[in-house]
Amino acid sequence: MKRIYAFILIATTMLVASPSALTQTRELGGTGELLDGVAALVNEGVVLRSQLTLGVDNAMKNFERFQAQIPPQQRRPPPPLSVLQEQVLEALILHEIQIQRARLIGITVGDDQLNQLLAAGAESNGITLEQMPATLAAEGINYAAFREETREQMMLDQLSQREVVATISVAPREMELCLERSTLNASQDLDYNISHILIGIPTSATSEEMDEAQSLADEVYQRLENGGSFAELALTYSDAQTALEGGSLGWREGALLPTLFADTVVVMSEGDHSEPIQSASGFHIVRLNESRGAPPEMIDQLQIRHILLEPNEVLDDSNAEQRLRGIYEQIVNGDDFAAVAQSVSDDTVSAADGGDMGWVDPGQFVEEFEEVVLGLEIGELSEPFRTRFGWHIAEVLGSRSFDTTEVDMERNCVAQIRASKAEEEEELWLRRIRDEAFVDVRM
Repeated sequence: MKRIYAFILIATTMLVASPSALTQTRELGGTGELLDGVAALVNEGVVLRSQLTLGVDNAMKNFERFQAQIPPQQRRPPPPLSVLQEQVLEALILHEIQIQRARLIGITVGDDQLNQLLAAGAESNGITLEQMPATLAAEGINYAAFREETREQMMLDQLSQREVVATISVAPREMELCLERSTLNASQDLDYNISHILIGIPTSATSEEMDEAQSLADEVYQRLENGGSFAELALTYSDAQTALEGGSLGWREGALLPTLFADTVVVMSEGDHSEPIQSASGFHIVRLNESRGAPPEMIDQLQIRHILLEPNEVLDDSNAEQRLRGIYEQIVNGDDFAAVAQSVSDDTVSAADGGDMGWVDPGQFVEEFEEVVLGLEIGELSEPFRTRFGWHIAEVLGSRSFDTTEVDMERNCVAQIRASKAEEEEELWLRRIRDEAFVDVRM
């Protein structure tokens, strides 16, 4: 059976150990108490020697497991212990810096969120969440430690999304190229009803014959531009075998369009005709009569505005809630929501628009936010409520059914472009927060 933790991207070689796992590597002092040492000070936190010991041990086991899976002639000796310790310690330091940063900006993962992910991982392995502790124990994994490792990894994923992925810019030209590719790929799923006029040229055409054919093609094209009937002009001038059918090529799957004008057809609107396209056989004019395919994807959307207060080192969670309740009373008593949002909301993007988040799809928000807004009537203001991002008040401004085809294509392009840059950007971000941190290695 594949390991459950592979599903949620937590390897058995994870370098961060929970306190319950660390006790396995601590030594007993003279009083019988467990002793540990500090491997590194990291801002206000520490990396323990026991964490380093366990991390090195796991890394070595992983190395040996990998070596056993490759041919003997490709195997290599393990790295020197000092090198391995240095790499593991650096990984632990970076992990501690990120966890501290996540907690500082209020990123949390509740038990409900954690259980949902674990339940999905269990289901993919044919077991229930209730069976997971015993299943992990059979593989030598402490369930409590596993839960905390998973929780921390979810926090780091959220941190990366907020501080790295969401900040990656997408250039207009990058978006343009991606949308062109997406349109072309989407066209493969459509069917096209097309017609075609061919002004043929002999196999060994002279320059005069080429000029004459091009001149006729240009004339036919101009007559089409002036409102001429494509079918009649095809019947009169086309050298293709479909001339008697008014040039009709019938319905063609997008993937089976003639290569010569496939790129042209997929960007045409129904009723459009192309300019003459030259090939070895002559000059072609193609017309898109109709297209058909999957119906547009309609989705019910809400227009929402909100005000967010994020707890921080100055404004703790309790004070953030208290302050937002005061803001809520102001708005209920007549203050303008948009003006208040512009002046106080920590969501700087929506604050610029008076808290307006625009039209949003179901599932776009975290569960705790969506649960509240879906329960609101249009024009109803919510009571202050808490999510992993901070304290909110929200209002639903409207609802609609919307064709998301183009929006989805743009959103997917943004995600693809950001994903292609994410690895490099995350590496730069990690270097920056590492340089900004106070680290005192005690090894």
